[in-house]
Amino acid sequence: MKIISAEERPSLRRRVDAGTEEQRKAVQMIIQDVKQNGDEAVLRYTEKFDGVSFSSYKVTEEEFDEAYDSMDGGLVQILEEAAANIRAFHEKQVSQSWFDTSEDGTILGQKITPIDAAGVYVPGGTAAYPSSVFMNVIPAQVAGVQQIVMVTPPGEDGKVPEGVLVSARILGVKDVYKVGGAQAIAALAYGTESVPAVDKITGPGNIYVALAKREVFGDVDIDMIAGPSEIAVLADETAKANEVAADLLSQAEHDARSSSVLVTNSRTLAEEVQREVERQLSDLPRQKIARQSVEDYGVILVCDTWEEAIEAINEIAPEHLEVITEEPFQQLAKIRHAGAIFLGPYSSEPVGDYFAGPNHVLPTNGTARFSSPLNVDDFVKKSSVISYSEKALQQHADKIAKFARLEGLEAHARAVETRKERWK
Repeated sequence: MKIISAEERPSLRRRVDAGTEEQRKAVQMIIQDVKQNGDEAVLRYTEKFDGVSFSSYKVTEEEFDEAYDSMDGGLVQILEEAAANIRAFHEKQVSQSWFDTSEDGTILGQKITPIDAAGVYVPGGTAAYPSSVFMNVIPAQVAGVQQIVMVTPPGEDGKVPEGVLVSARILGVKDVYKVGGAQAIAALAYGTESVPAVDKITGPGNIYVALAKREVFGDVDIDMIAGPSEIAVLADETAKANEVAADLLSQAEHDARSSSVLVTNSRTLAEEVQREVERQLSDLPRQKIARQSVEDYGVILVCDTWEEAIEAINEIAPEHLEVITEEPFQQLAKIRHAGAIFLGPYSSEPVGDYFAGPNHVLPTNGTARFSSPLNVDDFVKKSSVISYSEKALQQHADKIAKFARLEGLEAHARAVETRKERWK
């Protein structure tokens, strides 16, 4: 990892990958094909891109049983405990409908209604992500979504990783389909003979998945356009270099385009972490991916003052932020932009990825400046409720009509004034 100074800080600004024109056109073609040809197109693209041929791509009950029976019982218990933690956290997010009655009899309120159907994309490829099943499905279930459809790319053997299937079984998700890429997003958005259409699609994926989500947005809702994983560690001289290095590499191993940044006011810590990253890389199983990430997007920023370090973090607006300082809670109020904030030396980023409870589907590429982690509110709609009383309309009809005419909308004004005939 290279060490830079405050003068080089602009290089930390967000990375945006909007895809190439060729990629966008390919995605548009796939989506149109799936809209027109349904399962036939999905199966054709699955064979083309994944090298797997199916007659039916829905996961069978036998496949669920095989995965569950083959997994170590102790690991199943760990998954069940993690799911319980995640569910307990999200249950605290539930919003309630509310109504307010004024003295004149007017009733105003807000009605909370879950969406009917949600589609969850669980990425595959270089790794399997049962945690993505929990993080996307559980908030939807807590919100009250009745139909949850899951898609995930098949492996070379035509199967879904056992961890993904066991996680789905734990949550009671039965509609799981072995399909990935843009064709999976199109199937969720528009439906096929096998896959029911949904109202919202969540979950991360590669550039083709991201572009497909962008294309179908408007016909369905989406959670976000997820970029590569990223972590920033804000640390002072009390942090241990080996722990900081390990946390940085925890994101670097995700993807060659992942970003790992240390921001500190300690030159000594910076140099120690730099050496530790190299040492720990030497025997990392995913060394090739992590090394590419560190070389291209790994940075250690040494600031002259602590205020400058805080400012740098808020500029980066990282997906994951670890605060490893002598008094981490004192820094919390100063942090304005971060997807998830991990306070103290025992709150390593994987604690949040897998077990603690908060959602790990987080805003990337600096979008934490204006967006939030996936949560229960993402799976509900809020309807305004208006019940004006006769007394209230008598009092305000003329004001409303005048307001409407200010905008040149005579029919609006008359719609209110016609009620005045009741009072003659």
